[in-house]
Amino acid sequence: MRIALAADHGGFEMKQILIERLRQAGHEVIDFGATMLDSNDDYPDFVIPLARAVGAGEIERGIVICGSGVGASVAVNKVKGIRAGLCHDHFSVHQGVEDDNMNVLCLGGRVMGIEVAWDHALAFITATFSGAERHRRRLAKIAQLEC
Repeated sequence: MRIALAADHGGFEMKQILIERLRQAGHEVIDFGATMLDSNDDYPDFVIPLARAVGAGEIERGIVICGSGVGASVAVNKVKGIRAGLCHDHFSVHQGVEDDNMNVLCLGGRVMGIEVAWDHALAFITATFSGAERHRRRLAKIAQLEC
């Protein structure tokens, strides 16, 4: 799978580890930054370009990380075509893809450990959208809200 990651200083270390593990698992990984740890950086500078690439279909799925995951989630959900979720449990990750066709996973680098983040990343990239009519109907209603 072609997957992209982006993080500010709050998720920088987690992003680096996830990128390495995903590549070792055979995935093509694109790093949207940050490329160095800088406590003064701003998550929109990294997560918005990732979201635009996912929304344009250039990347299959993205993972964005900031300190709590909240700011990154708010930012990427402003981009047309993005269905992002901030997830703290395994069920929500795979269910978010299966029912809601989630294409960006948001994580908090300061609120979860790396093994939980790795579990979430694996659940995210292995889940598939069910395509059930009721889910398509709901997603169509949401898509009508996009500018």
